[in-house]
Amino acid sequence: MRDRSSSTTQEQDRSCTCLLLLLLSLILHPFRPTISLCYILAMEVARKLDSPTNEYEPGISRKFIVTAAVIVLIAAVFGGTVGSARRFSRLTSSGTAIAFREADEIEKDYNEAVSTITSNYSGDIDYEKATQAAIQGMLSTLDPHSSYFSYSEFKKLKEDQDSRFYGIGVTIVQHRDGVYIQSAVEGTPAAKLGLRYGDRILEVDGKDARDWSSEQVSKNVRGGKGEAVTLKVERPGAEGPMDFTIVRDSVPLPTIRNAYMIRPGTGYIGLTGGFQRSSDEELREAIKKLGAQGMRQLILDLRGNPGGLLDQAIDVASEFLPRGQVVVSVKGRTEYTEPIVYKSNGAEPATVPLVVLINRNTASASEIVAGAIQDHGRGLIVGETSFGKGLVQRIFQLPFNTGLTLTTARYYTPYGRSLQRDYSSGSLYDYYTRHEPTETEAQPPGSSNNRNLESPLALASPTPHPHTGPAVKTAAGRVFYGGGGITPDIEVREPANTPARLRIAEAAFHFTRQLAAGQLPGLESYRVEKVQYGKNPKPTDFPISDRLVEAFREFVHNHSDFQVSSAHIEEELEFTKLRLRQEIITAAFSNDAGARVLLENDAQILRALDALPDAKRLAESVKSGTWQG
Repeated sequence: MRDRSSSTTQEQDRSCTCLLLLLLSLILHPFRPTISLCYILAMEVARKLDSPTNEYEPGISRKFIVTAAVIVLIAAVFGGTVGSARRFSRLTSSGTAIAFREADEIEKDYNEAVSTITSNYSGDIDYEKATQAAIQGMLSTLDPHSSYFSYSEFKKLKEDQDSRFYGIGVTIVQHRDGVYIQSAVEGTPAAKLGLRYGDRILEVDGKDARDWSSEQVSKNVRGGKGEAVTLKVERPGAEGPMDFTIVRDSVPLPTIRNAYMIRPGTGYIGLTGGFQRSSDEELREAIKKLGAQGMRQLILDLRGNPGGLLDQAIDVASEFLPRGQVVVSVKGRTEYTEPIVYKSNGAEPATVPLVVLINRNTASASEIVAGAIQDHGRGLIVGETSFGKGLVQRIFQLPFNTGLTLTTARYYTPYGRSLQRDYSSGSLYDYYTRHEPTETEAQPPGSSNNRNLESPLALASPTPHPHTGPAVKTAAGRVFYGGGGITPDIEVREPANTPARLRIAEAAFHFTRQLAAGQLPGLESYRVEKVQYGKNPKPTDFPISDRLVEAFREFVHNHSDFQVSSAHIEEELEFTKLRLRQEIITAAFSNDAGARVLLENDAQILRALDALPDAKRLAESVKSGTWQG
């Protein structure tokens, strides 16, 4: 007679079998013969699980993982084999018979391999972990962006899309000796209880967190609404560790992190937090607010925006494009055999001159917006070539609150450029790091490629780009190439973070932690008693004086473990002052205000400001049809 734990484990195996079969049905739904094969394999799994056994392991059994992995392997094979056959003709009964024989051979080979591993591997085998790896392995044979999400990962994905989650409301950052609070979000439980910049997190609910990563801290701090979590923190100037019991509540997760007047008449909107359900509403509010402050031109920052919801990308683009103009088209092999064209729904789009900032981490929905603006000549694109993710991801919720994203089609810009970068090499390292030949060409950090702007409106020449796709002539006669992301009209590279700069930045945080706590003699005026939210820092707020820089020199001299010398500071003096100011403004006015300090000195933003007159002339000439390039 089997014990309860064995019975429970077998039930888990059956559940996981159903999960795998559902995954296969989602991936292979166009291939009816393969689904039939999956059902046959499922019956075989059930038969094996019902066989008596005295050797059941906790979690997922070896027999299950063997059969499950066989299903995964067969899916990978038939996803290509049957899919290719389907392009030309229906799978014949003869082809089905061959497929079953191949399935038998795959199952036999895999059973032998797993049996050998089980009999000879020196350590324990985590069959549950192996199952998840098998599912992800199946998806990875399709493309780099089809992914499986465990319960916790899928929960976070849904929270991000809702632009909120339940937690305490802090921005945390990983430093060399632990995780620290960088800023408490205004109005959240953490802000109300007084958690502040520089608090080092020692424990979460009694668990030692000193060696945790920021991801581990975040995972443990988040939870259900109304549930309490206890943090033990270390604060400079306090007699000992401080305990805070905080009741979790809804925490806003806006996609626009900063919106303000960066210069008189010039607005800046940083849409950097993805494209979630609130993105377009946030953008409309930001444009309205800046318009009331006298905005006559705009910089829209999409740098680092990983993308998100397609409908939000269309709505955001519609804020700048006249109603009826194409934003993006979607083409696929099965779900989108007939291309679907999405057009602007903007009733009263903004008409101010526009420059859009992008970089290598601008992806997916962000590239849709940038591509639509560029194709129609609505504005200029400044920065670096974007990531190149043009695959349509459909989100499927699976049993047990897990899920997956599955590629169903591809995105194309209004004039037909494919956004997707090539991934045929199969190397994820190459795909995510992208070493292009042009990267080895010498160009000073922060410099720009101005050959498309040597004379007014001289933007009609082909944009330099690896010719991975056909040349596409867009509005105003400008030529771009598809298949590699969005190439900027004006290329400006981000300055590199040298090892010396990274060490200076780390030391600046620890110095400011003491400074803001009033622990540095002679600099008590820099003590931060309470965070002033919503304030735009002025040059006279917490000035970086010679006395302060000298105190920093003394600090790093007394803390040689930072490996920052006086020579390093002298060589990087402007950078040192910038980092010190960013840290103290963050401590005094919150994370958003600190970010503005860096934006004021950002090489790409400075070039974008210079490009606004050209963006205005381009948009006006395209609109009037008087292009003279």
